[in-house]
Amino acid sequence: MFDYVRDPAEIYRRSFAAIEAAADLSRFQGAERTLAVRLIHACGMADIAADLVMSTDPAQAGRAALAAGAPVLVDAEMVARGVIAHRLPASNRIICTLNDDGVRERALTLGTTRSAAAVDAWAPHLAGAVVAIGNAPTALFRLLELLAEGAPRPAVILGFPVGFIGAAESKQALIDHAGDIPVATLPGQRGGSALAAAAVNALCPAPEQPEAQNG
Repeated sequence: MFDYVRDPAEIYRRSFAAIEAAADLSRFQGAERTLAVRLIHACGMADIAADLVMSTDPAQAGRAALAAGAPVLVDAEMVARGVIAHRLPASNRIICTLNDDGVRERALTLGTTRSAAAVDAWAPHLAGAVVAIGNAPTALFRLLELLAEGAPRPAVILGFPVGFIGAAESKQALIDHAGDIPVATLPGQRGGSALAAAAVNALCPAPEQPEAQNG
């Protein structure tokens, strides 16, 4: 009934050829270029290439951390589900503490969101971790507070909270206060779980065969 491309390899080839044609990727090299392309692919917006912020080579830092077995800390189950677990190079743990016992009660006690309270439970896993935030600005703000208080440093922060309240501000705070921790983020209101998961997937070894996603 409909004439559309069905072959996964052809969808993959055309998708990335279209991104290369539509986006100005000239300022990205190597692993950072791969990361930028994957982020564009995840959201379908080539114009984000001009706005992406990557400092201290987050792609290389993230790849090295995953290869060394670092866990992936995420703020939302949607991010966790979006990570292609079988491509993680060291059977890395994907940790989401949002629904852990006591998180809701802690949030009520502190007068904050569950997402922010859940970040406190990251402390035992933070050192050298890959952090991917794709939903809650309050999670990113809380992470930055913990780091300012002397919490262990992650290997990289992939900061993509989305929304109209706090998202732009939290990502600007990440840019301003991450110090020499490698960072990848998209300033402004745009972001989301798909971008955060895509950023993690971009740090994994490329699949031998294209995987039919977003097709």
